[in-house]
Amino acid sequence: MNSLSKNHTDSSSNVCIEDSYISTGDDLVAVKSGWDEYGIAFGRPSTDITIRRITGSSPFAGIAVGSETSGGVKNVLAENINLYNMGVGIHIKTNMGRGGFIRNITVSHVYMEDVRTGIKISGDVGDHPDGNFNPNALPAVKGVRLNGIWGQRVIQPGLIRGLKDAPFKGVCLSNINLHSAQRTRSNTPPWKCSDVSEGSVQVSPSPCFELASTNGAGGCSDHFRNL
Repeated sequence: MNSLSKNHTDSSSNVCIEDSYISTGDDLVAVKSGWDEYGIAFGRPSTDITIRRITGSSPFAGIAVGSETSGGVKNVLAENINLYNMGVGIHIKTNMGRGGFIRNITVSHVYMEDVRTGIKISGDVGDHPDGNFNPNALPAVKGVRLNGIWGQRVIQPGLIRGLKDAPFKGVCLSNINLHSAQRTRSNTPPWKCSDVSEGSVQVSPSPCFELASTNGAGGCSDHFRNL
């Protein structure tokens, strides 16, 4: 197994990151593709990225996509991941002004322990390199499949916040169990969501109502059928 301080993939294709232990003060593995108007102009996406058999710890994220995704990110597979003492387990992140897209992201077979937030998909992360970004350049997030994720001592299982003018679509959650004894003493809802659609199956604690039903979850139908 390799020992790494961080692995950062930017505007790259056909990349495999595997069999590594990573301990860092930043995201363990980050997939990016350019920053705001510069990434849009360069226009080179990160595609066909495989991340597997990674173990690590960080105050930030374990597996991250973004937040600089202005050239687009698609076809990312992360599997067999073990995370300890994390800020966020899985973080898919972007912002207004980014443009670009995040599409066809699959994360499966993840174990996490002592984590602040298990799953975070957010449209309000990251600053801008300068004031020349276009606030109307909205990212398109579609086709995020999360399956087989188990965690202990996870304070908040999920936080999913799309953009009002660019809702996240095709977010499919399955076979997810993220619990915390600390949370049972609180009245705080375990999941928080907005501007997101599709569905879930076998998720505990139950996700937010936007993702709670499998009825009519057209974007998740194939995913759920193959479980």
